[in-house]
Amino acid sequence: MSGKKKNKKTGVPDRWLDYAPVGCRIPGTRFIAFKVPLKPSLNCLVPESDSFGLWQLLDSVRSQDQDLGLIIDLTFTTRYYQPSDIPQSCCYVKIRTEGHRVPADADILSFKRAVTHFLDQNHDNDKLIGVHCTHGLNRTGYLVCRYLIDVDGLEPAAAVELFNACRGHRIERKNYLLDLKRGAKRSNAGIQQPEEEPIRGLAVKPPPGPAQRPPCPAQQSPSGSAQRPPGPAQKSASGPAQRPPGPAQRPPGPAQRPPGPAQRPPGPAQKSPLGPAQRPSAPAQIPPGPAPAKTPPDTSKESLTPGENRPPGNRRRRGARHRRGNKPQQGSLPPAPPLPAYQWSPAPS
Repeated sequence: MSGKKKNKKTGVPDRWLDYAPVGCRIPGTRFIAFKVPLKPSLNCLVPESDSFGLWQLLDSVRSQDQDLGLIIDLTFTTRYYQPSDIPQSCCYVKIRTEGHRVPADADILSFKRAVTHFLDQNHDNDKLIGVHCTHGLNRTGYLVCRYLIDVDGLEPAAAVELFNACRGHRIERKNYLLDLKRGAKRSNAGIQQPEEEPIRGLAVKPPPGPAQRPPCPAQQSPSGSAQRPPGPAQKSASGPAQRPPGPAQRPPGPAQRPPGPAQRPPGPAQKSPLGPAQRPSAPAQIPPGPAPAKTPPDTSKESLTPGENRPPGNRRRRGARHRRGNKPQQGSLPPAPPLPAYQWSPAPS
């Protein structure tokens, strides 16, 4: 058993946008070919002008003054839409047909039985049989042409040209064309025996339009600009009056702000626990006390060093040197005698 697994495809089919959604009715038959319609969750992945769903299929067929009665799905998957997406006015048959290969005889017989059973049940009306694969071209063209050749007796080349003209695109697979033009006809035995009864669609009304549709899971973003979260350039919904203040509307700068701490009255955090009345005054604001009594200088104490004969009021601010009083220090040298006055005299010649 191989350890490799095929990657599961998701999203819109490859080259799906390259083909016209619906062809026109093939003259003389009930057939109309179209590419696979997509469910709403896949349609929102393509531009709105290129979306194509089951309700748009009905509108396109009605625009040709036709009515669709049966949808034959030849795709090899069920991811494009479900029976719950099909309108109630249509019946649905699923024939899983593998692509790129000429369909097996069992698939050809199932297709002939589904068509024959619908024609027997709807002989009193002119409802169409819609056939689609992924692109509504190769598998669809092969089985429609195979029915025209085997059941209706049309020439192979004429059947191929008729289909190409009505679809608007030519069958591309060379192996399909070779089998149609040169291959043997398939047996029609047992085509009157239906394999299964077609199921009726369940959708009652179309899905919401692009303006009402919720965002796609793959995109996770709303389709309209009005539903997007406002970007930097889109925050003008409230008008200039509700915007945050610009540079001209901001609170006053440093030059316009209220007075700073030096001019501002003290706040709760700046108040002293003692209160204004108990706050100690600055040294410059201390009222001057009584002038200390000046003592006449003691001329008898000639051994005092300079600076010690100061008023006693200054001693408390000068340190321990003033607390020793005017007593002469023991071991200190007496002051030097004054020098005689200097007089200038010319040098002897």
